[in-house]
Amino acid sequence: MSDVTPAVQSTVEPPREAVVDLLGMLAYGELVAFDRMAADARLAPDLSRRAVLSEMAAREITNYCRLADRLTELGADPETVMRPYVRAVSDYHAQTEPADWLEGLTKAYVGDGIADDFTREVAAVLVAPDRDLILDVLHDSRHADFAADELRAAIAADPKVANRLSMWARRLVGEGISQAMRVAAERPSLASLLATGGNDVQALLKRLTTAHTARMGAVGLNN
Repeated sequence: MSDVTPAVQSTVEPPREAVVDLLGMLAYGELVAFDRMAADARLAPDLSRRAVLSEMAAREITNYCRLADRLTELGADPETVMRPYVRAVSDYHAQTEPADWLEGLTKAYVGDGIADDFTREVAAVLVAPDRDLILDVLHDSRHADFAADELRAAIAADPKVANRLSMWARRLVGEGISQAMRVAAERPSLASLLATGGNDVQALLKRLTTAHTARMGAVGLNN
């Protein structure tokens, strides 16, 4: 679960272009998440953990289908709408390829967590049914809980692991912010969504940072 509570919730319908762009970005993210989780499952140290991640990967592809269906309902072609995000998302994952099971878990816990926090903020300025759909397809809290439990156990068994994973987490966040800024520059309609809700950017960043700090501390990682 996220500690971030969006500051605003809109009752004014934002521009269709902005909604379509957001849904397209999320749809591509879900498609990539499926591929990534399926790959991470193969790093699992045993079959039970492999099965957990495989089940979560199946949920990601279901979420992709729901978002793609909504784009079609809005008269947009899912592939066309997703295409602008391919390079940024691919570059992020290319720069943050986990070397082992624990790095993969940290990427899921930290990287997906801060991405979900930001998405909740953006979704708050939408209206139903898109707001409800986006909130529903965000990463299942079971994934975060599973990753957190695994990280705590690993750190308890070998405290030195915390330093390595903390450095890895900082790299994940830095690369994520870099690619997010790139997307915002290339797709101004997405940046306009926060302005539509009257969000204060500095306050937003503070909420995201606070939630990230709490998330790191909860599993024994350092900022």
